[in-house]
Amino acid sequence: MNQTQMKLVRIHAFGDSNVLSLDSVPVPELRDDEVLLRVHAASVNPVDFKIRSGGYPQVGESQLPYAMGRDASGVVQRVGKNIGSVQAGAEVYAMSDMTHGTYAEYVILKADQCAVRPTSIDHAHAAAVPLAALTAWQGLFDHGELSNGQRVLIHGGAGGVGHMAVQFARHAGAHVIATASAHDIDFVRELGADEVIDYHGEPFEQLVKNLDVVYDLIGGDTRDRSFKVLRRGGILVSTLGEPSREKADEYGVRVVGYKAKPSGEQLTRIAALIDEGEVRAHIAKTFRLEEAAAAQDFLEKGHLRGKVVLVDIASTP
Repeated sequence: MNQTQMKLVRIHAFGDSNVLSLDSVPVPELRDDEVLLRVHAASVNPVDFKIRSGGYPQVGESQLPYAMGRDASGVVQRVGKNIGSVQAGAEVYAMSDMTHGTYAEYVILKADQCAVRPTSIDHAHAAAVPLAALTAWQGLFDHGELSNGQRVLIHGGAGGVGHMAVQFARHAGAHVIATASAHDIDFVRELGADEVIDYHGEPFEQLVKNLDVVYDLIGGDTRDRSFKVLRRGGILVSTLGEPSREKADEYGVRVVGYKAKPSGEQLTRIAALIDEGEVRAHIAKTFRLEEAAAAQDFLEKGHLRGKVVLVDIASTP
């Protein structure tokens, strides 16, 4: 491969998966506070197809062509002049900011976004972790302040973020209740949920009450009904915008909507939990880089357990 060029999946217009383009572009130049990662695997997240379709307000036409992807696991090729914490040759995983896409053979990352990848898993499983795990970690602990002995309801416990949230909450000593489809109930129980509610069955608000935290990954009517199950002073945390403050006042609860931020420090803590066997990443299916469109379609149209991952990127022809 010509080391001055790399393969990168971008969109040049918004639309369905057909707008994804596998482009050949120059390998980016490093700044002093950055590292260049040779990507072995990158995961596919719901935010990717929201961006691709034009449904993500932070990415507009002025930013096209736009490089896809937020998660990566790989090997550091070069480091900037001011980098002391990450060395060339290190195997790391990271969630990037929205400046550089990870559906690529190489990606530029800030050093503080990177962490040594868990040694007990391969690059594919490591790439499945960052965005989902950081979203779950920050939602439960930074915003939800979940602690030992509290009761938490996690909506969508079998999905990419949800299956991480269930494991983190269990590890924190919380009583974990999760919603899932009927065929995912055993899977979510295996992750450590104390109770799993079939969301197609009896309404969850008729089964639980007086909860400390509701972690919402679904939105819509599910989120609106969640106010009823919180104790007064409890908190509703959502990844899908800020919940209604009017309803919060009505029920005497707190609300927060948030977006996950890159954090190498938190990924280091998460890697330790993975290597200790406390947390695992589940992969629903893998695809190659040139199959990015099929990977996004599979995620967007399917009902999945865990994550979709692009693999063998470092050996892309």
